[in-house]
Amino acid sequence: MKKSWFMPLLVTLGLLVLSACAQKDAPPEQAAQSVDESAKLHDLVEQYWQDSLVLNPLMASFVGDNRYNDRYVGGISPQERAAELDLQQRYLDAAKALDGTTLGAEDRLTLELFVDGREEEIEGFSFPTHLLPISQFRNPAAFFVLLGSGASVHPFKTVKDYDDFLGRVNGFVEWSDQAIVNMREGIKQGVVQPRILMEKVLPQLSAQFADKAEDSMFWKPITDMPADFPEADKQRLQSAYKDAIETRLMPVYHKLYTFIEQEYLPKTRESVGMSGLPDGEQWYAYQVRNITTTDLTPEQIHEIGLREVARIQAEMAAVMEQVGFKGDMQAFFDYLNSDPKFYFTREEDLIAGYNALRERLDQAVPAMFSRMPKAGFEIRPVEAFRAKSASGGSYMSPTPDGSRPGVFYVNTYDLSARPSWAMESLFLHEAIPGHHFQGALAVELDQLPSFRRFGGYTAYSEGWGLYAESLGKELGMYQDPYQYFGALAAELWRAIRLVVDTGLHSKDWSRQQVLDYMYANTAIKEARAVSEAERYIAIPGQALAYKIGQLKIRELRTRSEKALGEKFDIKAFHAQVLEDGELPLSVLETKIDRWVASQL
Repeated sequence: MKKSWFMPLLVTLGLLVLSACAQKDAPPEQAAQSVDESAKLHDLVEQYWQDSLVLNPLMASFVGDNRYNDRYVGGISPQERAAELDLQQRYLDAAKALDGTTLGAEDRLTLELFVDGREEEIEGFSFPTHLLPISQFRNPAAFFVLLGSGASVHPFKTVKDYDDFLGRVNGFVEWSDQAIVNMREGIKQGVVQPRILMEKVLPQLSAQFADKAEDSMFWKPITDMPADFPEADKQRLQSAYKDAIETRLMPVYHKLYTFIEQEYLPKTRESVGMSGLPDGEQWYAYQVRNITTTDLTPEQIHEIGLREVARIQAEMAAVMEQVGFKGDMQAFFDYLNSDPKFYFTREEDLIAGYNALRERLDQAVPAMFSRMPKAGFEIRPVEAFRAKSASGGSYMSPTPDGSRPGVFYVNTYDLSARPSWAMESLFLHEAIPGHHFQGALAVELDQLPSFRRFGGYTAYSEGWGLYAESLGKELGMYQDPYQYFGALAAELWRAIRLVVDTGLHSKDWSRQQVLDYMYANTAIKEARAVSEAERYIAIPGQALAYKIGQLKIRELRTRSEKALGEKFDIKAFHAQVLEDGELPLSVLETKIDRWVASQL
C-alpha cells in the first residue's frame, strides 16, 4: 500500500473533528460542489462494487448476495483477466477525475482508499499469477468440493439453490481446462510451482475420486435435500446431480490429476523461493508491500523477526521458571505435548471448553470495548471431511442480512493435537475480541461504501487478531501460566514467520534451512513444521501480515497512552481502530495520530 496517497490527508484535511465545521462555513457554491462530488463518489464506488461482483460471483456469495450463485468465475482466462483489468482501469480513471479537494474527510478517505486499491490491483497484473493457478494451499479444486458439499457459502435451501450449483459446475469445468492451458504456458515461460508443493496437490485431487455419484462429497446436498421440495423436483435434481458428478466433475478431477502427475510435475522446479521465478525479486517486493500495507523491505522485516523471536523466547523462559520446570524449552514442550492433563478425550468437552471461554469473555470485554457487533456467532466443529488438513481454528464472518451468523470453527480431529493450553489465545484471536469483533463490526458499518465493508487488508485483520491475543491478561485470561505460555508459543510462531518467509523469498533459503530454523527456535513436531514451511512457500508474504499488523497496532496504542496520559481511554482507542473497517496500516496510523491530536 503506497503511503504517498495518504500523506496529504494530514495537510489538506486537518483534524477529522474540524471537517464538519469547515464544510458548514464554506460558501454556498463550494458546499454545493462538495455535495455533488460526494454523490458522484458514492455512486462511483457503489457501481464499481456491483460490477466487480459480476466478475467475482464467489465474492457475492461470501457477502450474502445470491444473484450470481449460478456462476463460477476462476479469473484466469485471457477474457476474464482482460475484463478485470478493464474494470480496474475504468474506475481508476473515473475516480481520478473527481475533485477530491471539495470532499469532506470521510469521503476523501474513501477516495484515497479506492484509488490506491485500483492502482495496486493494476500493478498486480504485471506478474503472471494466473500461470500458477493451483497449489496445495490454494487449491480451487479442493475448495469447489466445500462449495458443492454445502460446507461453504453456496446455500442449498431452495430448488433454485440446487439448480444454481449445477450452473457453477459448468464454470468450474471451464476453470479446470483453463488451468491446464495456463500451466502449460507457465512451463514455456519458466513460471512453475515448486515440485514439493505439487506433490501434495495430487492426493488432494485423488481424494475426490468416486466411482458412483453417491460416494462423492458432491452428493451430500442430495442426501440432505429438504423434505418439502416437490417430488418432481427431487427426482429431477437427483438425476441431474448424478449426471453432473459422474459425467462432468469426476472426469475433470481425473483429467487435472493426470495432467499434473504426468506432464506438469516433471517440469516443476526444485527451488522454493520466489527468486526462482522470472522477476521473482520484484514480484516478492510487490507481495510484501501489498500484504503488509507498509514500505518495509524484506530485509527490515527479517531483522524485526529476529528481534521478536529473541524477545518472546525470553518471556517463555520466565514462564518456565515461574512453574518451576527443570529442563530446557524442548523438554518443556515435550511435557506440554504429552501430559494427558492438557488434552480432552471427547469432542464435546473441547467444544464445551470454548463455550465456557465465551461466557467469561462476554463478561470481560465491556471493560475495554464500547463497540461490539450486533451479530452473534456459533462455535462449530470443523466438518469431518476437511478436518485432517484444516487449521486448529478459523472464523467466518456473518452476512449483512443476518441469514448466516459468524462461525468459529474448532478442529476436533485428532484431539491429541489440540492442547488445552492453546485454547485461550486461539479463542481471543478467532472469536472475542478478535476476528468476530473486527469482521462482524465491519459488515455492520452500513454507512461505509460496500468495497470498504467487505474488502480487506490482511495486515489489519490478522494484526488485529494477534493484538487481540495480547489483551488476554487485561481481559482476565492467562491466569494459568500454561495458558500464557501457550499464547507466547503462538506469538513466537508469528515472529518466526517473519524470519522464514523473508528468508525463503529474498535470501534464497532452502526448504531445509527453514525447517532447521524452526526446529532450532521452537519445539515443533515434524508434520506441522513441514506443513508450515510449505505454506510459506505456496503463499509468499501472507505470513508477514500477522506480526507486522500487531506491532503497528500496539505501537499506536503505546504512543497514544504516552501522549494522552490520564486522558487515554482504552474503549475510545479500540473504537477508533475498529470503526472505519479495515484500513492499510499507514492510513490507520494517520487516523490515530489525528485522534490523539484532537484529544489534547
